[in-house]
Amino acid sequence: MKVSISSLHFKADAKLEDFIREKVTKVSGLFDGVIGSEVTLKLDTSSTNENKIAEIRIQIPGNDLFAKKQAKTFEEAVDNAVDALKKQIKKRKEKVKGL
Repeated sequence: MKVSISSLHFKADAKLEDFIREKVTKVSGLFDGVIGSEVTLKLDTSSTNENKIAEIRIQIPGNDLFAKKQAKTFEEAVDNAVDALKKQIKKRKEKVKGL
């Protein structure tokens, strides 16, 4: 599965990209038929400490799964987004089993 990472207005270091790939690959493994995933990292221009935004889209047949979280660090934002995606995957699996 391909994980594409893009960072807007800054350059993400290799350590951060490896962390993201590991997390996204792990959560994608929970659902069969994942086509790919896109991660977008943004810096919010607000003056608050929580100005790091992570958006994760997991492409699956039908509707894609998407989560956007904001936190003090990119790692924390990615963790929060992955947790949200895990909940979405669980709901999707329950819905499929219920049919």
